[in-house]
Amino acid sequence: MTVLIETVSEPTPGLVAAFARLLPQLSSSAQPLDGAGLARVLASDATTLLVARLDGAIVGALALVVVPLPTGSRAHIEDVVVDAAARGHGVGAQLIDRALELATEAGARTVDLTSRPSREAANRLYERAGFVRRESAVYRYTPAREGS
Repeated sequence: MTVLIETVSEPTPGLVAAFARLLPQLSSSAQPLDGAGLARVLASDATTLLVARLDGAIVGALALVVVPLPTGSRAHIEDVVVDAAARGHGVGAQLIDRALELATEAGARTVDLTSRPSREAANRLYERAGFVRRESAVYRYTPAREGS
């Protein structure tokens, strides 16, 4: 089986359908991503959206964000997901490898990602790819939303 990694440039109906299937596998709190939402992601100069195809079907995705900062460009990998039915075929590893290539080409000094400890297979994948767990305090602020 050949895995093809490609950069997404437009929000096709097939891509929207793939994200409707994949995002709930990433997080039970993931919000649906319609065509307009996908278009907003793709319009960002900082974000590169990669998808993995296995036998033509989209079976995985990740977002690579590269931002210039006063201390140098930094990259962050977000929303890595591989369809449960496609795991074990190297899809995640190929997505990560391509994202690291793109980050290096963009001049990123570092590439970070976060992963819940419960995602044991994903964490093993990241360690095999060369990521090192850091001692860090991660802070998150969630603004109040109207109607919540």
